[in-house]
Amino acid sequence: MNKVMLVTGASRGIGAEIALLAGRSGYKVGVNYLRREDAALAVVAQIRAAGGEAVALQADVGQQAEVAAMFKRLDDTLGTVDVLVNNAGVLAMFRVDAADETNVLDVFRANVFSAFFCSREAIRRMSTVHGGKGGVIVNMSSVAARLGGLGGGSAYAASKAAIDTFNLALAKEVGSEGIRVNAIRPGLISTEIHAVQGGIAKMEQMAKIAVPLGRAGSPAEVAEVALWLASDAASYVHGSIVDVAGGR
Repeated sequence: MNKVMLVTGASRGIGAEIALLAGRSGYKVGVNYLRREDAALAVVAQIRAAGGEAVALQADVGQQAEVAAMFKRLDDTLGTVDVLVNNAGVLAMFRVDAADETNVLDVFRANVFSAFFCSREAIRRMSTVHGGKGGVIVNMSSVAARLGGLGGGSAYAASKAAIDTFNLALAKEVGSEGIRVNAIRPGLISTEIHAVQGGIAKMEQMAKIAVPLGRAGSPAEVAEVALWLASDAASYVHGSIVDVAGGR
């Protein structure tokens, strides 16, 4: 039986590329989305057209009740999750002197709470302590976690630094229960998420100067690393963070 992978925030960008590559690699894929049902269904259609299995799963993964319901739908449609990719997140730009309870909470709910809630449901299914057969969790961080991001990006950078620490702590917590946990730190990747920073064109110009390889990365290049971390080829990689940042 093919393994089941759930990718959060998979209607576009890096998440969509991970879902598509997972489908081509033989996984049954849960394609989570928040608002872009049309885009999520397009990803599912591409996977099915290539002979794979996939289902679109609407949920705000920053809300624990919606996460629990999403995993139940995945159980009922594709089966128990084997690989969770915590990819959902938002990129926000506001100065600390403009921070308030709403905008800070929005960033951390999307970028950090989501990883806790989704990992909780995955562990309850994967962990040998809970009768599971093991599995893999891949967390999506960012080089902003170690570089601090751009001006106005303190909340985003802090949320991704939280993911770095969460990744290591979770690896220590569940490694003996058959679950491998690793993270990816993408750099400047050509995706729609950069709209709040002036768009893809501006980001690609920045990459020519700031990235040692002299270019932005593609979502497909991040997806390749995610699928490797999920595979048996990475069987002794645990608690690690892989930078996919062109040397930045």
